[in-house]
Amino acid sequence: MSTTDTNTSPKLRVAVIGAGPAGLGAAIEFAKLPFVDVRVYEQARQLREVGAGISIQQNTWRTPTRYLHARALRSVLQKALLKGVDQSRLRLSSRLVEVTQLPSAAFYLRFEDGHTDEVDLLVGADGVRSVVRQFIYPDHRLKYIGTTAYRALADARDILSIPGIPDSVTFWHGPADRLYTCNLNNNVYEIAARVPQTADTAPVSWGQDASVEEFSWRYKDFSPMLQSVLSNIKEVKKFALFSGPRLSRVISHGSIALIGDASHPLSGAFGAGAGFALEDVYVLTRAVKWAYDHGLPISDGLELFDRVRAPHYAAMYEILDGYAKSDVSVKETDSFDEAVSIIVANKWDDDHGWLYSYNVEEVWQKTQEAEDARRGGAEQSATHAEGVNSRL
Repeated sequence: MSTTDTNTSPKLRVAVIGAGPAGLGAAIEFAKLPFVDVRVYEQARQLREVGAGISIQQNTWRTPTRYLHARALRSVLQKALLKGVDQSRLRLSSRLVEVTQLPSAAFYLRFEDGHTDEVDLLVGADGVRSVVRQFIYPDHRLKYIGTTAYRALADARDILSIPGIPDSVTFWHGPADRLYTCNLNNNVYEIAARVPQTADTAPVSWGQDASVEEFSWRYKDFSPMLQSVLSNIKEVKKFALFSGPRLSRVISHGSIALIGDASHPLSGAFGAGAGFALEDVYVLTRAVKWAYDHGLPISDGLELFDRVRAPHYAAMYEILDGYAKSDVSVKETDSFDEAVSIIVANKWDDDHGWLYSYNVEEVWQKTQEAEDARRGGAEQSATHAEGVNSRL
């Protein structure tokens, strides 16, 4: 625990690794807790947008009105979050290379540039290739899923001038390929494709420059409207997609928590990674405050965090298992119409719609109340037992 002067109580020292939506959201929420001293470490030299668009689902809006799904430039969300972060708490060019738990239970952190820190709570918000997750689960391995995402941008005016083109979020489906298009406003139009590739041909780094020709040939038999869209692309980047096995727990060592993609390495399978990350932040910061308000160790709060989020991600992996079975069925048929019917029936039903209407506030409240009731009942039982023993 740290203190800035002799007249203040020691503060909980929190290090957040990573400054994506999860890390920036955690910085904002932890800063609201007067008993917390939070620092955010990011390995990039500067914060810049990665990719093109980002989805904000209805479960992400933290307002009385439950807005519907929206798609926006990733930089718009990033800039909005950065406005709420104390820049003196953010350290760039800080790549974490070593984590050691000390006899005091605190964590010693060493960064590539030689900087070190000692903290009471370590939060891994460092993405799908999380260093913090690797410390917790050294045997956990990511695997290329056989798909590379191509994310392209075009001038919206050029696209919307195409006769018949819908000005809405649109999925273009074929038996083996699909493509997503969306107007992001500010004259930015997004085209996103997922293309199967072998491990030998997949890019290793994240966000490599690419050409339209690398993926557009797969859509030569699609609608002429789509051909016109592809011919107007101005910029393309490609992203190899990786995933890993489900984590049994998203906490460890009594004072480590994983949030965002670090806690569920799924390579954006549901298009709501930012929303899931902010849900993690919401539960984690309230679980820490709950433990503090009850005079309990931080580990008790993290247990509540895990009780809420680990089952949530387990259910997401079950959905992906269903998708995998559907893909097998598609490959087993030679009929175009049947393949499309299988895709629509298995991937466009409402079986996983709960992900986007999930009310994290309500789930947290019920979990907290149940734990308070359990602890209250345990205290009453202990008091009763003491009274019986004293009489004996």
